[in-house]
Amino acid sequence: MNRNILEVHGLIKTFGALLASDGVELEVREGETHAIIGPNGAGKTTLIGQLAGELRPDRGEVRFAGEDVTALPAPARARKGLARSFQITSIYPGFTALENVMLAVQAHAGHSFRFWRKARGESVLRAPAERLLEQVGLGARAGAQAGSLAHGEQRALEIAMALAGNPRLLLLDEPVAGMGAEETQRMIAFLSTLKGGKTIILVEHDMDAVFSLADRISVLVYGRIIASGTPAEIRANAEVRRAYLGEEADA
Repeated sequence: MNRNILEVHGLIKTFGALLASDGVELEVREGETHAIIGPNGAGKTTLIGQLAGELRPDRGEVRFAGEDVTALPAPARARKGLARSFQITSIYPGFTALENVMLAVQAHAGHSFRFWRKARGESVLRAPAERLLEQVGLGARAGAQAGSLAHGEQRALEIAMALAGNPRLLLLDEPVAGMGAEETQRMIAFLSTLKGGKTIILVEHDMDAVFSLADRISVLVYGRIIASGTPAEIRANAEVRRAYLGEEADA
């Protein structure tokens, strides 16, 4: 059995009177795709922010690869191999797709952006950036301005940028949000190629994507994980069906 690469214990986060994370307990095994699902307002994005280091929990512990990283900010966690994408695509629209990924490669290599103009032609940045674009299906769009790419292409570009640091754990926050049916299927097909090779935490509303990709699923409701298990176990869980999937327990 794969060891846990991420362990979360007793995570609590409040915003005024709102309890967004209510004692969250979560374990993610190395190499698995672990989906986190739940209704709007369940606290999914707040949880991802705490895992990535963008939000500091009020109480609790986050352990990554056996190390307590609770107090570490996002850049320090990224250097340890934890990368994320966002609900709203975060790219440089005025740069080409290739330049966006080259910037990501450069950042993970520890170089300053002030050398970017000179770095554009460096093969040490270009070659891995081109490989990543091919990997996400954007090889033919390398020279296109990022702002002109279709929504699904921009999401794929953002994932290529996240992969530039060869992360051990990839946090994907609604990667198919806003996509049409064809774009969604292309993204699912791409993410399927990462299964086993990357540990992925997938926050997603699209249940077709979740049940196609996830090895295990955790269900978050009102800031608490109410169930974790395989897709079959989650489908069969009466509490989950009542609280989230909108079914009667005897359906």
